[in-house]
Amino acid sequence: MRATEVKAGIALKNILFLTDFSEPSEAALPFATAIGRGYGAAIHALHVLLPTPTSYMAPDLTGAAIAATEENAQAEMQRIESQLAGLRHETIVERGAAVWPVVQRAIKDYKIDLVVLGTHGRTGAEKFLLGSVAEEIFRRSPVPVLTIGPNVRSGVHSGARFHRVLFATDFSAESLAASEYAVSLAQESQARLLLLHVIRQREQAKEQREFELSVAEAIHQLYSIVPEDTKLDCPPEVAVEYGEPAIRIVETAKERGADLIVLGVRNAEGRLGAATHLERATAHKVVAQAACPVLTVQS
Repeated sequence: MRATEVKAGIALKNILFLTDFSEPSEAALPFATAIGRGYGAAIHALHVLLPTPTSYMAPDLTGAAIAATEENAQAEMQRIESQLAGLRHETIVERGAAVWPVVQRAIKDYKIDLVVLGTHGRTGAEKFLLGSVAEEIFRRSPVPVLTIGPNVRSGVHSGARFHRVLFATDFSAESLAASEYAVSLAQESQARLLLLHVIRQREQAKEQREFELSVAEAIHQLYSIVPEDTKLDCPPEVAVEYGEPAIRIVETAKERGADLIVLGVRNAEGRLGAATHLERATAHKVVAQAACPVLTVQS
């Protein structure tokens, strides 16, 4: 393990694992534990008890239902706790009117450096959507979020170790802020690092030479992202693609065998979807459609 080299750049001391005890949450847990071990981080497993229809029952029935719900949650947490053996950890069951306010407090109280969650997702009429809880956390979290999306098949990632990390950028300050996370995770996992830039509209280049020059410049900028003295197991690879950014990021990740995508995002400031370094909602689409986990880092 090369943790000392990694921690010099990125320190992950406290990881918040958000669970609702569903299958997507189960799929996300190995990633939280693997990263926790790699960085020597503590895992804070959190479940939020939300109001249920029993809240409107007669008082005597409501009390019994609440007690049963809490007892069930504690039993599920004991099962999760058994999977955290060997790691510094704690389990938290907290009641709240909504998930985000509880998560927001936990991020502050436990000095969280990374949130890990799984989401089932759902399909809308026009695009893939994340579950409502994952959507809100993805948009509002002030710390990086590792989302195990609905298209990530269980068991695909052996031991939740990353073998090829894809970092996509348009060279803006927002996107480049995430590069250190991509490099750090590639170091920690001894993974290959692929740097990707997507040129949106090739057909709008005035002539072929203009397009070729833009590709050459993009390649140069991609290579300059990783400092020369960075210690990686192998030199980073670069790729320049053209097309719709979200589609090409997802497709390139699949074609190149990436098992982690890293994106820089800009705070959405209350707008629906996510304002990102590539376009509004691009990162959202990648998270919802990727066949591998996606790490989003807000600048």
